[in-house]
Amino acid sequence: MTQDDSAARRFDVAAIRADFPILSRRVRGDRPLIYLDSAATSQKPLRVLDAEREFYLEHNAAAHRGTHLLAEEATDAYEGARERVAAFLGATPAEIVFTRNATEAINLLTYAISNATLAGSAAGRLRLGPGDEVLVTELEHHANLVPWQQLCERTGATLRWAPVTAEGRLDADRLAHLISPRTRFLALTHQSNVTGAVSPLAEIVKVAHDAEVLVAVDAAQSVPHFPVDVTQLGVDFLCFSGHKMLAPYGIGVLFGRAELLALMPPFLTGGSMIEVVTMERSSFLPPPQRFEPGVPPAAQAAGLAAACDYLAELGMARIAAHEEELTAHALDTVGALPGVRILGPGTAKDRGSSVSFVVEGVHPHDVGQYLDDLGIAVRTGHHCAWPLHRALGAQSSTRASFYLYNTHEEVEALGRGIREAQRYFGAGT
Repeated sequence: MTQDDSAARRFDVAAIRADFPILSRRVRGDRPLIYLDSAATSQKPLRVLDAEREFYLEHNAAAHRGTHLLAEEATDAYEGARERVAAFLGATPAEIVFTRNATEAINLLTYAISNATLAGSAAGRLRLGPGDEVLVTELEHHANLVPWQQLCERTGATLRWAPVTAEGRLDADRLAHLISPRTRFLALTHQSNVTGAVSPLAEIVKVAHDAEVLVAVDAAQSVPHFPVDVTQLGVDFLCFSGHKMLAPYGIGVLFGRAELLALMPPFLTGGSMIEVVTMERSSFLPPPQRFEPGVPPAAQAAGLAAACDYLAELGMARIAAHEEELTAHALDTVGALPGVRILGPGTAKDRGSSVSFVVEGVHPHDVGQYLDDLGIAVRTGHHCAWPLHRALGAQSSTRASFYLYNTHEEVEALGRGIREAQRYFGAGT
């Protein structure tokens, strides 16, 4: 058997589903659970649960504190997790900062920028003030919009944004025209959590760097679903949450190029990130420890590393191919229903597995509740992307999102469920 044959056998959806006991639950009158909300949070495989449990059973201690055996083991587990996450992203361990989630990672970055501005430090690379501009896009989750709004308010910089196309994509040429000599930072999503649109990141990064603009990427919806190599992409900063990629809650990552992290002052201060402390002042350790105050989440980091290993063994390209098939099936199935409008691209090319839609004459919450009664878990609302919904002419939507453990039968069940909801509420034809 060749290596490719072996990898193909490993990506067996039935076998994968066996790693997720929750997927065998019966809900709402003994109906099988159909979990289509992985863009909000993913389910966790046994290997990840076991890794976290093993830490607590065998190695539980405060990492980077103490010289006893358990403390050494906890530190090894924590730093070993950093190495495995770095390898998963094509980064070095020194470029991986552990955070609680992507939201905290973005806030860490933006507060470090304003702290650098206040201190007059960082040799100008990170300073931001009146006359400077930060460029974002309409595609953003609130977590990659509000922190930049607040940064501009603190520093006096101007926030500008790139609009989306009618199908909810970024136009790289139009975005490039918005970059001016005053632009200092570009913050954008890699993959939309609403439209599923995948941004042409390498192309955008090149244009930004040619203009000496630093690029920060929200990769919360891309890292779990397809190969992401930060070195190949050339990004300056990139963040994601562990809980969306099979890992525990409470662990996320900020990747930053080493030379840029070295310029950044800390966001939070306290123990673990200190070099020298006197009553008058303190100095701080080099990154990444500079940005990780307090007792670190070693058990959660071990879970994230186990998730990275699990995904890597399955093969990110194979996971992406499976999800593309599911997405194409869902777009065809849901898009063919009368009175249903899909928000975002109508084909699966350069598109992720979040499929948001509006059912004419039925509120998204009613659609979601009806589907839940059938055992189908979806997301309803504006998905923390209110400006994007407005740009697409929708107050809110229903979102089905697929992951490696979903099946084509579940896509068919979604289509039937939407059609039943239309009949129940007297909508559609």
